[in-house]
Amino acid sequence: MTTMTEASVREFKMPDVGEGLTEAEILKWYVQPGDTVTDGQVVCEVETAKAAVELPIPYDGVVRELRFPEGTTVDVGMSIIAVDVSGGSAPAAAAPEPAPAVEEEPEEPKAQGSGRQPVLVGYGVATSSTKRRPRKSAEIPAQESAPVSAAVQAELNGHGTVPEAAPAPSAPVSVPATAADRPRPLAKPPVRKLAKDLGVDLASVVPSGPDGIITREDVHAAAAAPAQAPARPTAPQPTPAATAQVSTAPVTTAAAAPAASYDSGRETRIPVKGVRKATAQAMVGSAFTAPHVTEFVTVDVTRTMKLVEELKGDKDMQGLRVNPLLLIAKALLVAIKRNPDVNASWDEANQEIVRKHYVNLGIAAATPRGLIVPNIKDAHDKTLPQLAEALGELVATAREGRTSPAAMQGGTVTITNVGVFGVDTGTPILNPGESAILAVGAIKLQPWVHKGKVKPRQVTTLALSFDHRLVDGELGSKVLADVAAVLEQPKRLITWG
Repeated sequence: MTTMTEASVREFKMPDVGEGLTEAEILKWYVQPGDTVTDGQVVCEVETAKAAVELPIPYDGVVRELRFPEGTTVDVGMSIIAVDVSGGSAPAAAAPEPAPAVEEEPEEPKAQGSGRQPVLVGYGVATSSTKRRPRKSAEIPAQESAPVSAAVQAELNGHGTVPEAAPAPSAPVSVPATAADRPRPLAKPPVRKLAKDLGVDLASVVPSGPDGIITREDVHAAAAAPAQAPARPTAPQPTPAATAQVSTAPVTTAAAAPAASYDSGRETRIPVKGVRKATAQAMVGSAFTAPHVTEFVTVDVTRTMKLVEELKGDKDMQGLRVNPLLLIAKALLVAIKRNPDVNASWDEANQEIVRKHYVNLGIAAATPRGLIVPNIKDAHDKTLPQLAEALGELVATAREGRTSPAAMQGGTVTITNVGVFGVDTGTPILNPGESAILAVGAIKLQPWVHKGKVKPRQVTTLALSFDHRLVDGELGSKVLADVAAVLEQPKRLITWG
């Protein structure tokens, strides 16, 4: 993604390195001003909400300027590096000051086809097709109406009462009286549904998304605001007289309270961004969208553990990673084959249930950058050695922080192994767009009734969370019972598989 600012200088813009991502953090620069770069050379590493990605430059030249330092989060489409392609050396003195971003508007090509610009990775940045209707003029000068509008908006969001307004001219303060006088709030259908479920009026929400689009976080913030301020009954828009009456009330809300002190010696504040930000958004979205049901079963996996040890010595499994997770994954695939309706997704926009005839098996992986869920494509078609190889590659790539965005898209069901932390079980949250997630607890030696006698056996607890819109209790119970049955009697991998 490049643009020309001078005859010999090209600006390389932050590309959309995933599927519709809007920002990325610059982790590391591999070049400095004055360095010579060649077409295809990696100039920096960036972290998106999904993965760390290296960006190559698409032409030869000399680096003129790095637009942002390391650690900066940059919106997709913004210039991150300037390169002189004339073949000359970079100036010794400071580079010319770039024009303010507001004034410099590179010429955009006319939209063609899908309306996306070509970039190095992914589908590119979609040209915004959103058109905002012009706002109606206020009846008072802009410099006076802006503070009042901000105050009114804060009151609508529940952040506090409207502060006392400055004396105004004889003309009354203009406050929209009807919904027709305001632009229709911009929000995607799932966000509108969330607002409806939470009882939030979108017209009162301050948007934070691109092009003024209201996001899920905006809705949740608006829904949480009444808990911080006294509830106000729904009423028609106030008249100028009523507004004046409200403005004379003493300010007693948190808005007037002094800012809370922050002791840097006792607390550390960490910006929410990258993988952590994406995980938080996904989990909140999933928890408030899909009705979760979680079922549990405790199972004797002694025979499975014996099979794991036998497979480690099998010549067909030489050099492959063989562990209990491998057989648990195979058991889940068998259960899905026996109960295919569980492998589905919910299409909110079209009000359809989408049955998947393939299984992209997600594996939750803890990495230094946070939780990610890459998936094994077409796991249902893989033999046990192929599944072991795919699992090994997935785990190794995740630990190195090199998981690609494509590897984390299109999952259908997921396994999360909380047992590696010594935890017995949990209630996992669904990965957005998926129907079920299986949590595997720690495998421990416990007293167990086996063949009429109490004996020490290897025991674990499984937990299956599923989307109750897609999966009824009977279906969810059958899937979990089948997984448990395979792990209790691994020979069912043959008889059922």
